[in-house]
Amino acid sequence: MAGQAHLLGPDGALTQLARRPVSTILWGPPGVGKTTIARLLAAESGLAFVQISAIFSGVADLRKVFDAAQLRLKQGRQTLLFVDEIHRFNKAQQDGFLPHMEDGAIVLIGATTENPSFELNAALLSRAQVLTLHRLDDAALAVLLARAEAEAGRPLPLTPEGRAALVAMADGDGRAALNLAEAALALEGGPFGAAELGARLMRRAALYDKTGDQHYNLISALHKSVRGSDPDAALYWLARMLAGGEDPRYLARRLIRMAAEDIGLADPDALRLTLAARDTYEALGSPEGELALAEAVAYLALAPKSNAVYAAFRAAQAAAKATGAAPPPAHILNAPTKLMREQGFGAGYAYDHDAPDGFSGQNYFPDGMKRGVYYLPVDRGFERELRKRLDYFAKLRARRRVEEQAP
Repeated sequence: MAGQAHLLGPDGALTQLARRPVSTILWGPPGVGKTTIARLLAAESGLAFVQISAIFSGVADLRKVFDAAQLRLKQGRQTLLFVDEIHRFNKAQQDGFLPHMEDGAIVLIGATTENPSFELNAALLSRAQVLTLHRLDDAALAVLLARAEAEAGRPLPLTPEGRAALVAMADGDGRAALNLAEAALALEGGPFGAAELGARLMRRAALYDKTGDQHYNLISALHKSVRGSDPDAALYWLARMLAGGEDPRYLARRLIRMAAEDIGLADPDALRLTLAARDTYEALGSPEGELALAEAVAYLALAPKSNAVYAAFRAAQAAAKATGAAPPPAHILNAPTKLMREQGFGAGYAYDHDAPDGFSGQNYFPDGMKRGVYYLPVDRGFERELRKRLDYFAKLRARRRVEEQAP
């Protein structure tokens, strides 16, 4: 194996698995050796190796595989069944593996690029361990290139800079590295530097699935970089997502959410700027409009942060759920009819503009409900001013209560 050092060595999970095979899910990006691992495990353990792909196999294909595995079991031999893209099987098809795993007919090695927690059912996961595979680092890719040269019997026609460029073009994918090496060996002339190689070979597209794990991982990285006040990292993840083909409108919507959730009233301009960035993108389109998104990202990352309104609203939602249909206090209800006035609607309402300081201090929560305190502004940005205002009204409210209780 090249790479996956965290799973190798005398006590590594793959080493242990070769000694005593158990059903395993291999989770990792393309081109990191999932199929190779399955073949090596079968060779090391002496199990019969059978490979299928969930993309091209149906119920009838699975039934044939299971029948053959049961026949081998009667003959005293287990089957190592490697299922590529196992997440493509639906939940019912995944259930079909269970009895054959339990009676020992098959040791299942499933390969997936998607998060098993979401794509595989709980019954299957409870019967298999999950090993996470990493994209290959430059050292592992260098090992693969050296092996390709040894097999070809000649070195790659590349300068050191060209070799580094080829490794970068592979982007952690071993299969891509070998394909690029094969293409480089077919070139005439050389040695080629980075620029010459780039002109002759196609760079591998960045790994990005707009509906899969990469989508959620990268938007999470962008959001947390903004929250962490790191504009450089935030701009990097924005560029990664745009390069991967993400819809800029989706990114604009997420930036608006970040402004409301993580900056809030610490900088009210943040929300206005993200709305303007969205409108600018709609007016200009790509690529010109993407600069407005970048401007918004940099601004959000450097803005003072507060989730006080976000936290306050969640607390208010919890209180609203707990109090159910409790009505507003009668004194703040309008009374457009005689009957409503007779029932006390609007009775005792104090018009705040007529009160001293323009503040009556009346209760606006349902009768009998303890006054809630949800909004707690932070001492950052504009919320410093809002904290002063909140404290001011709290003092006035306390004074009004004292005045009401005075004889």
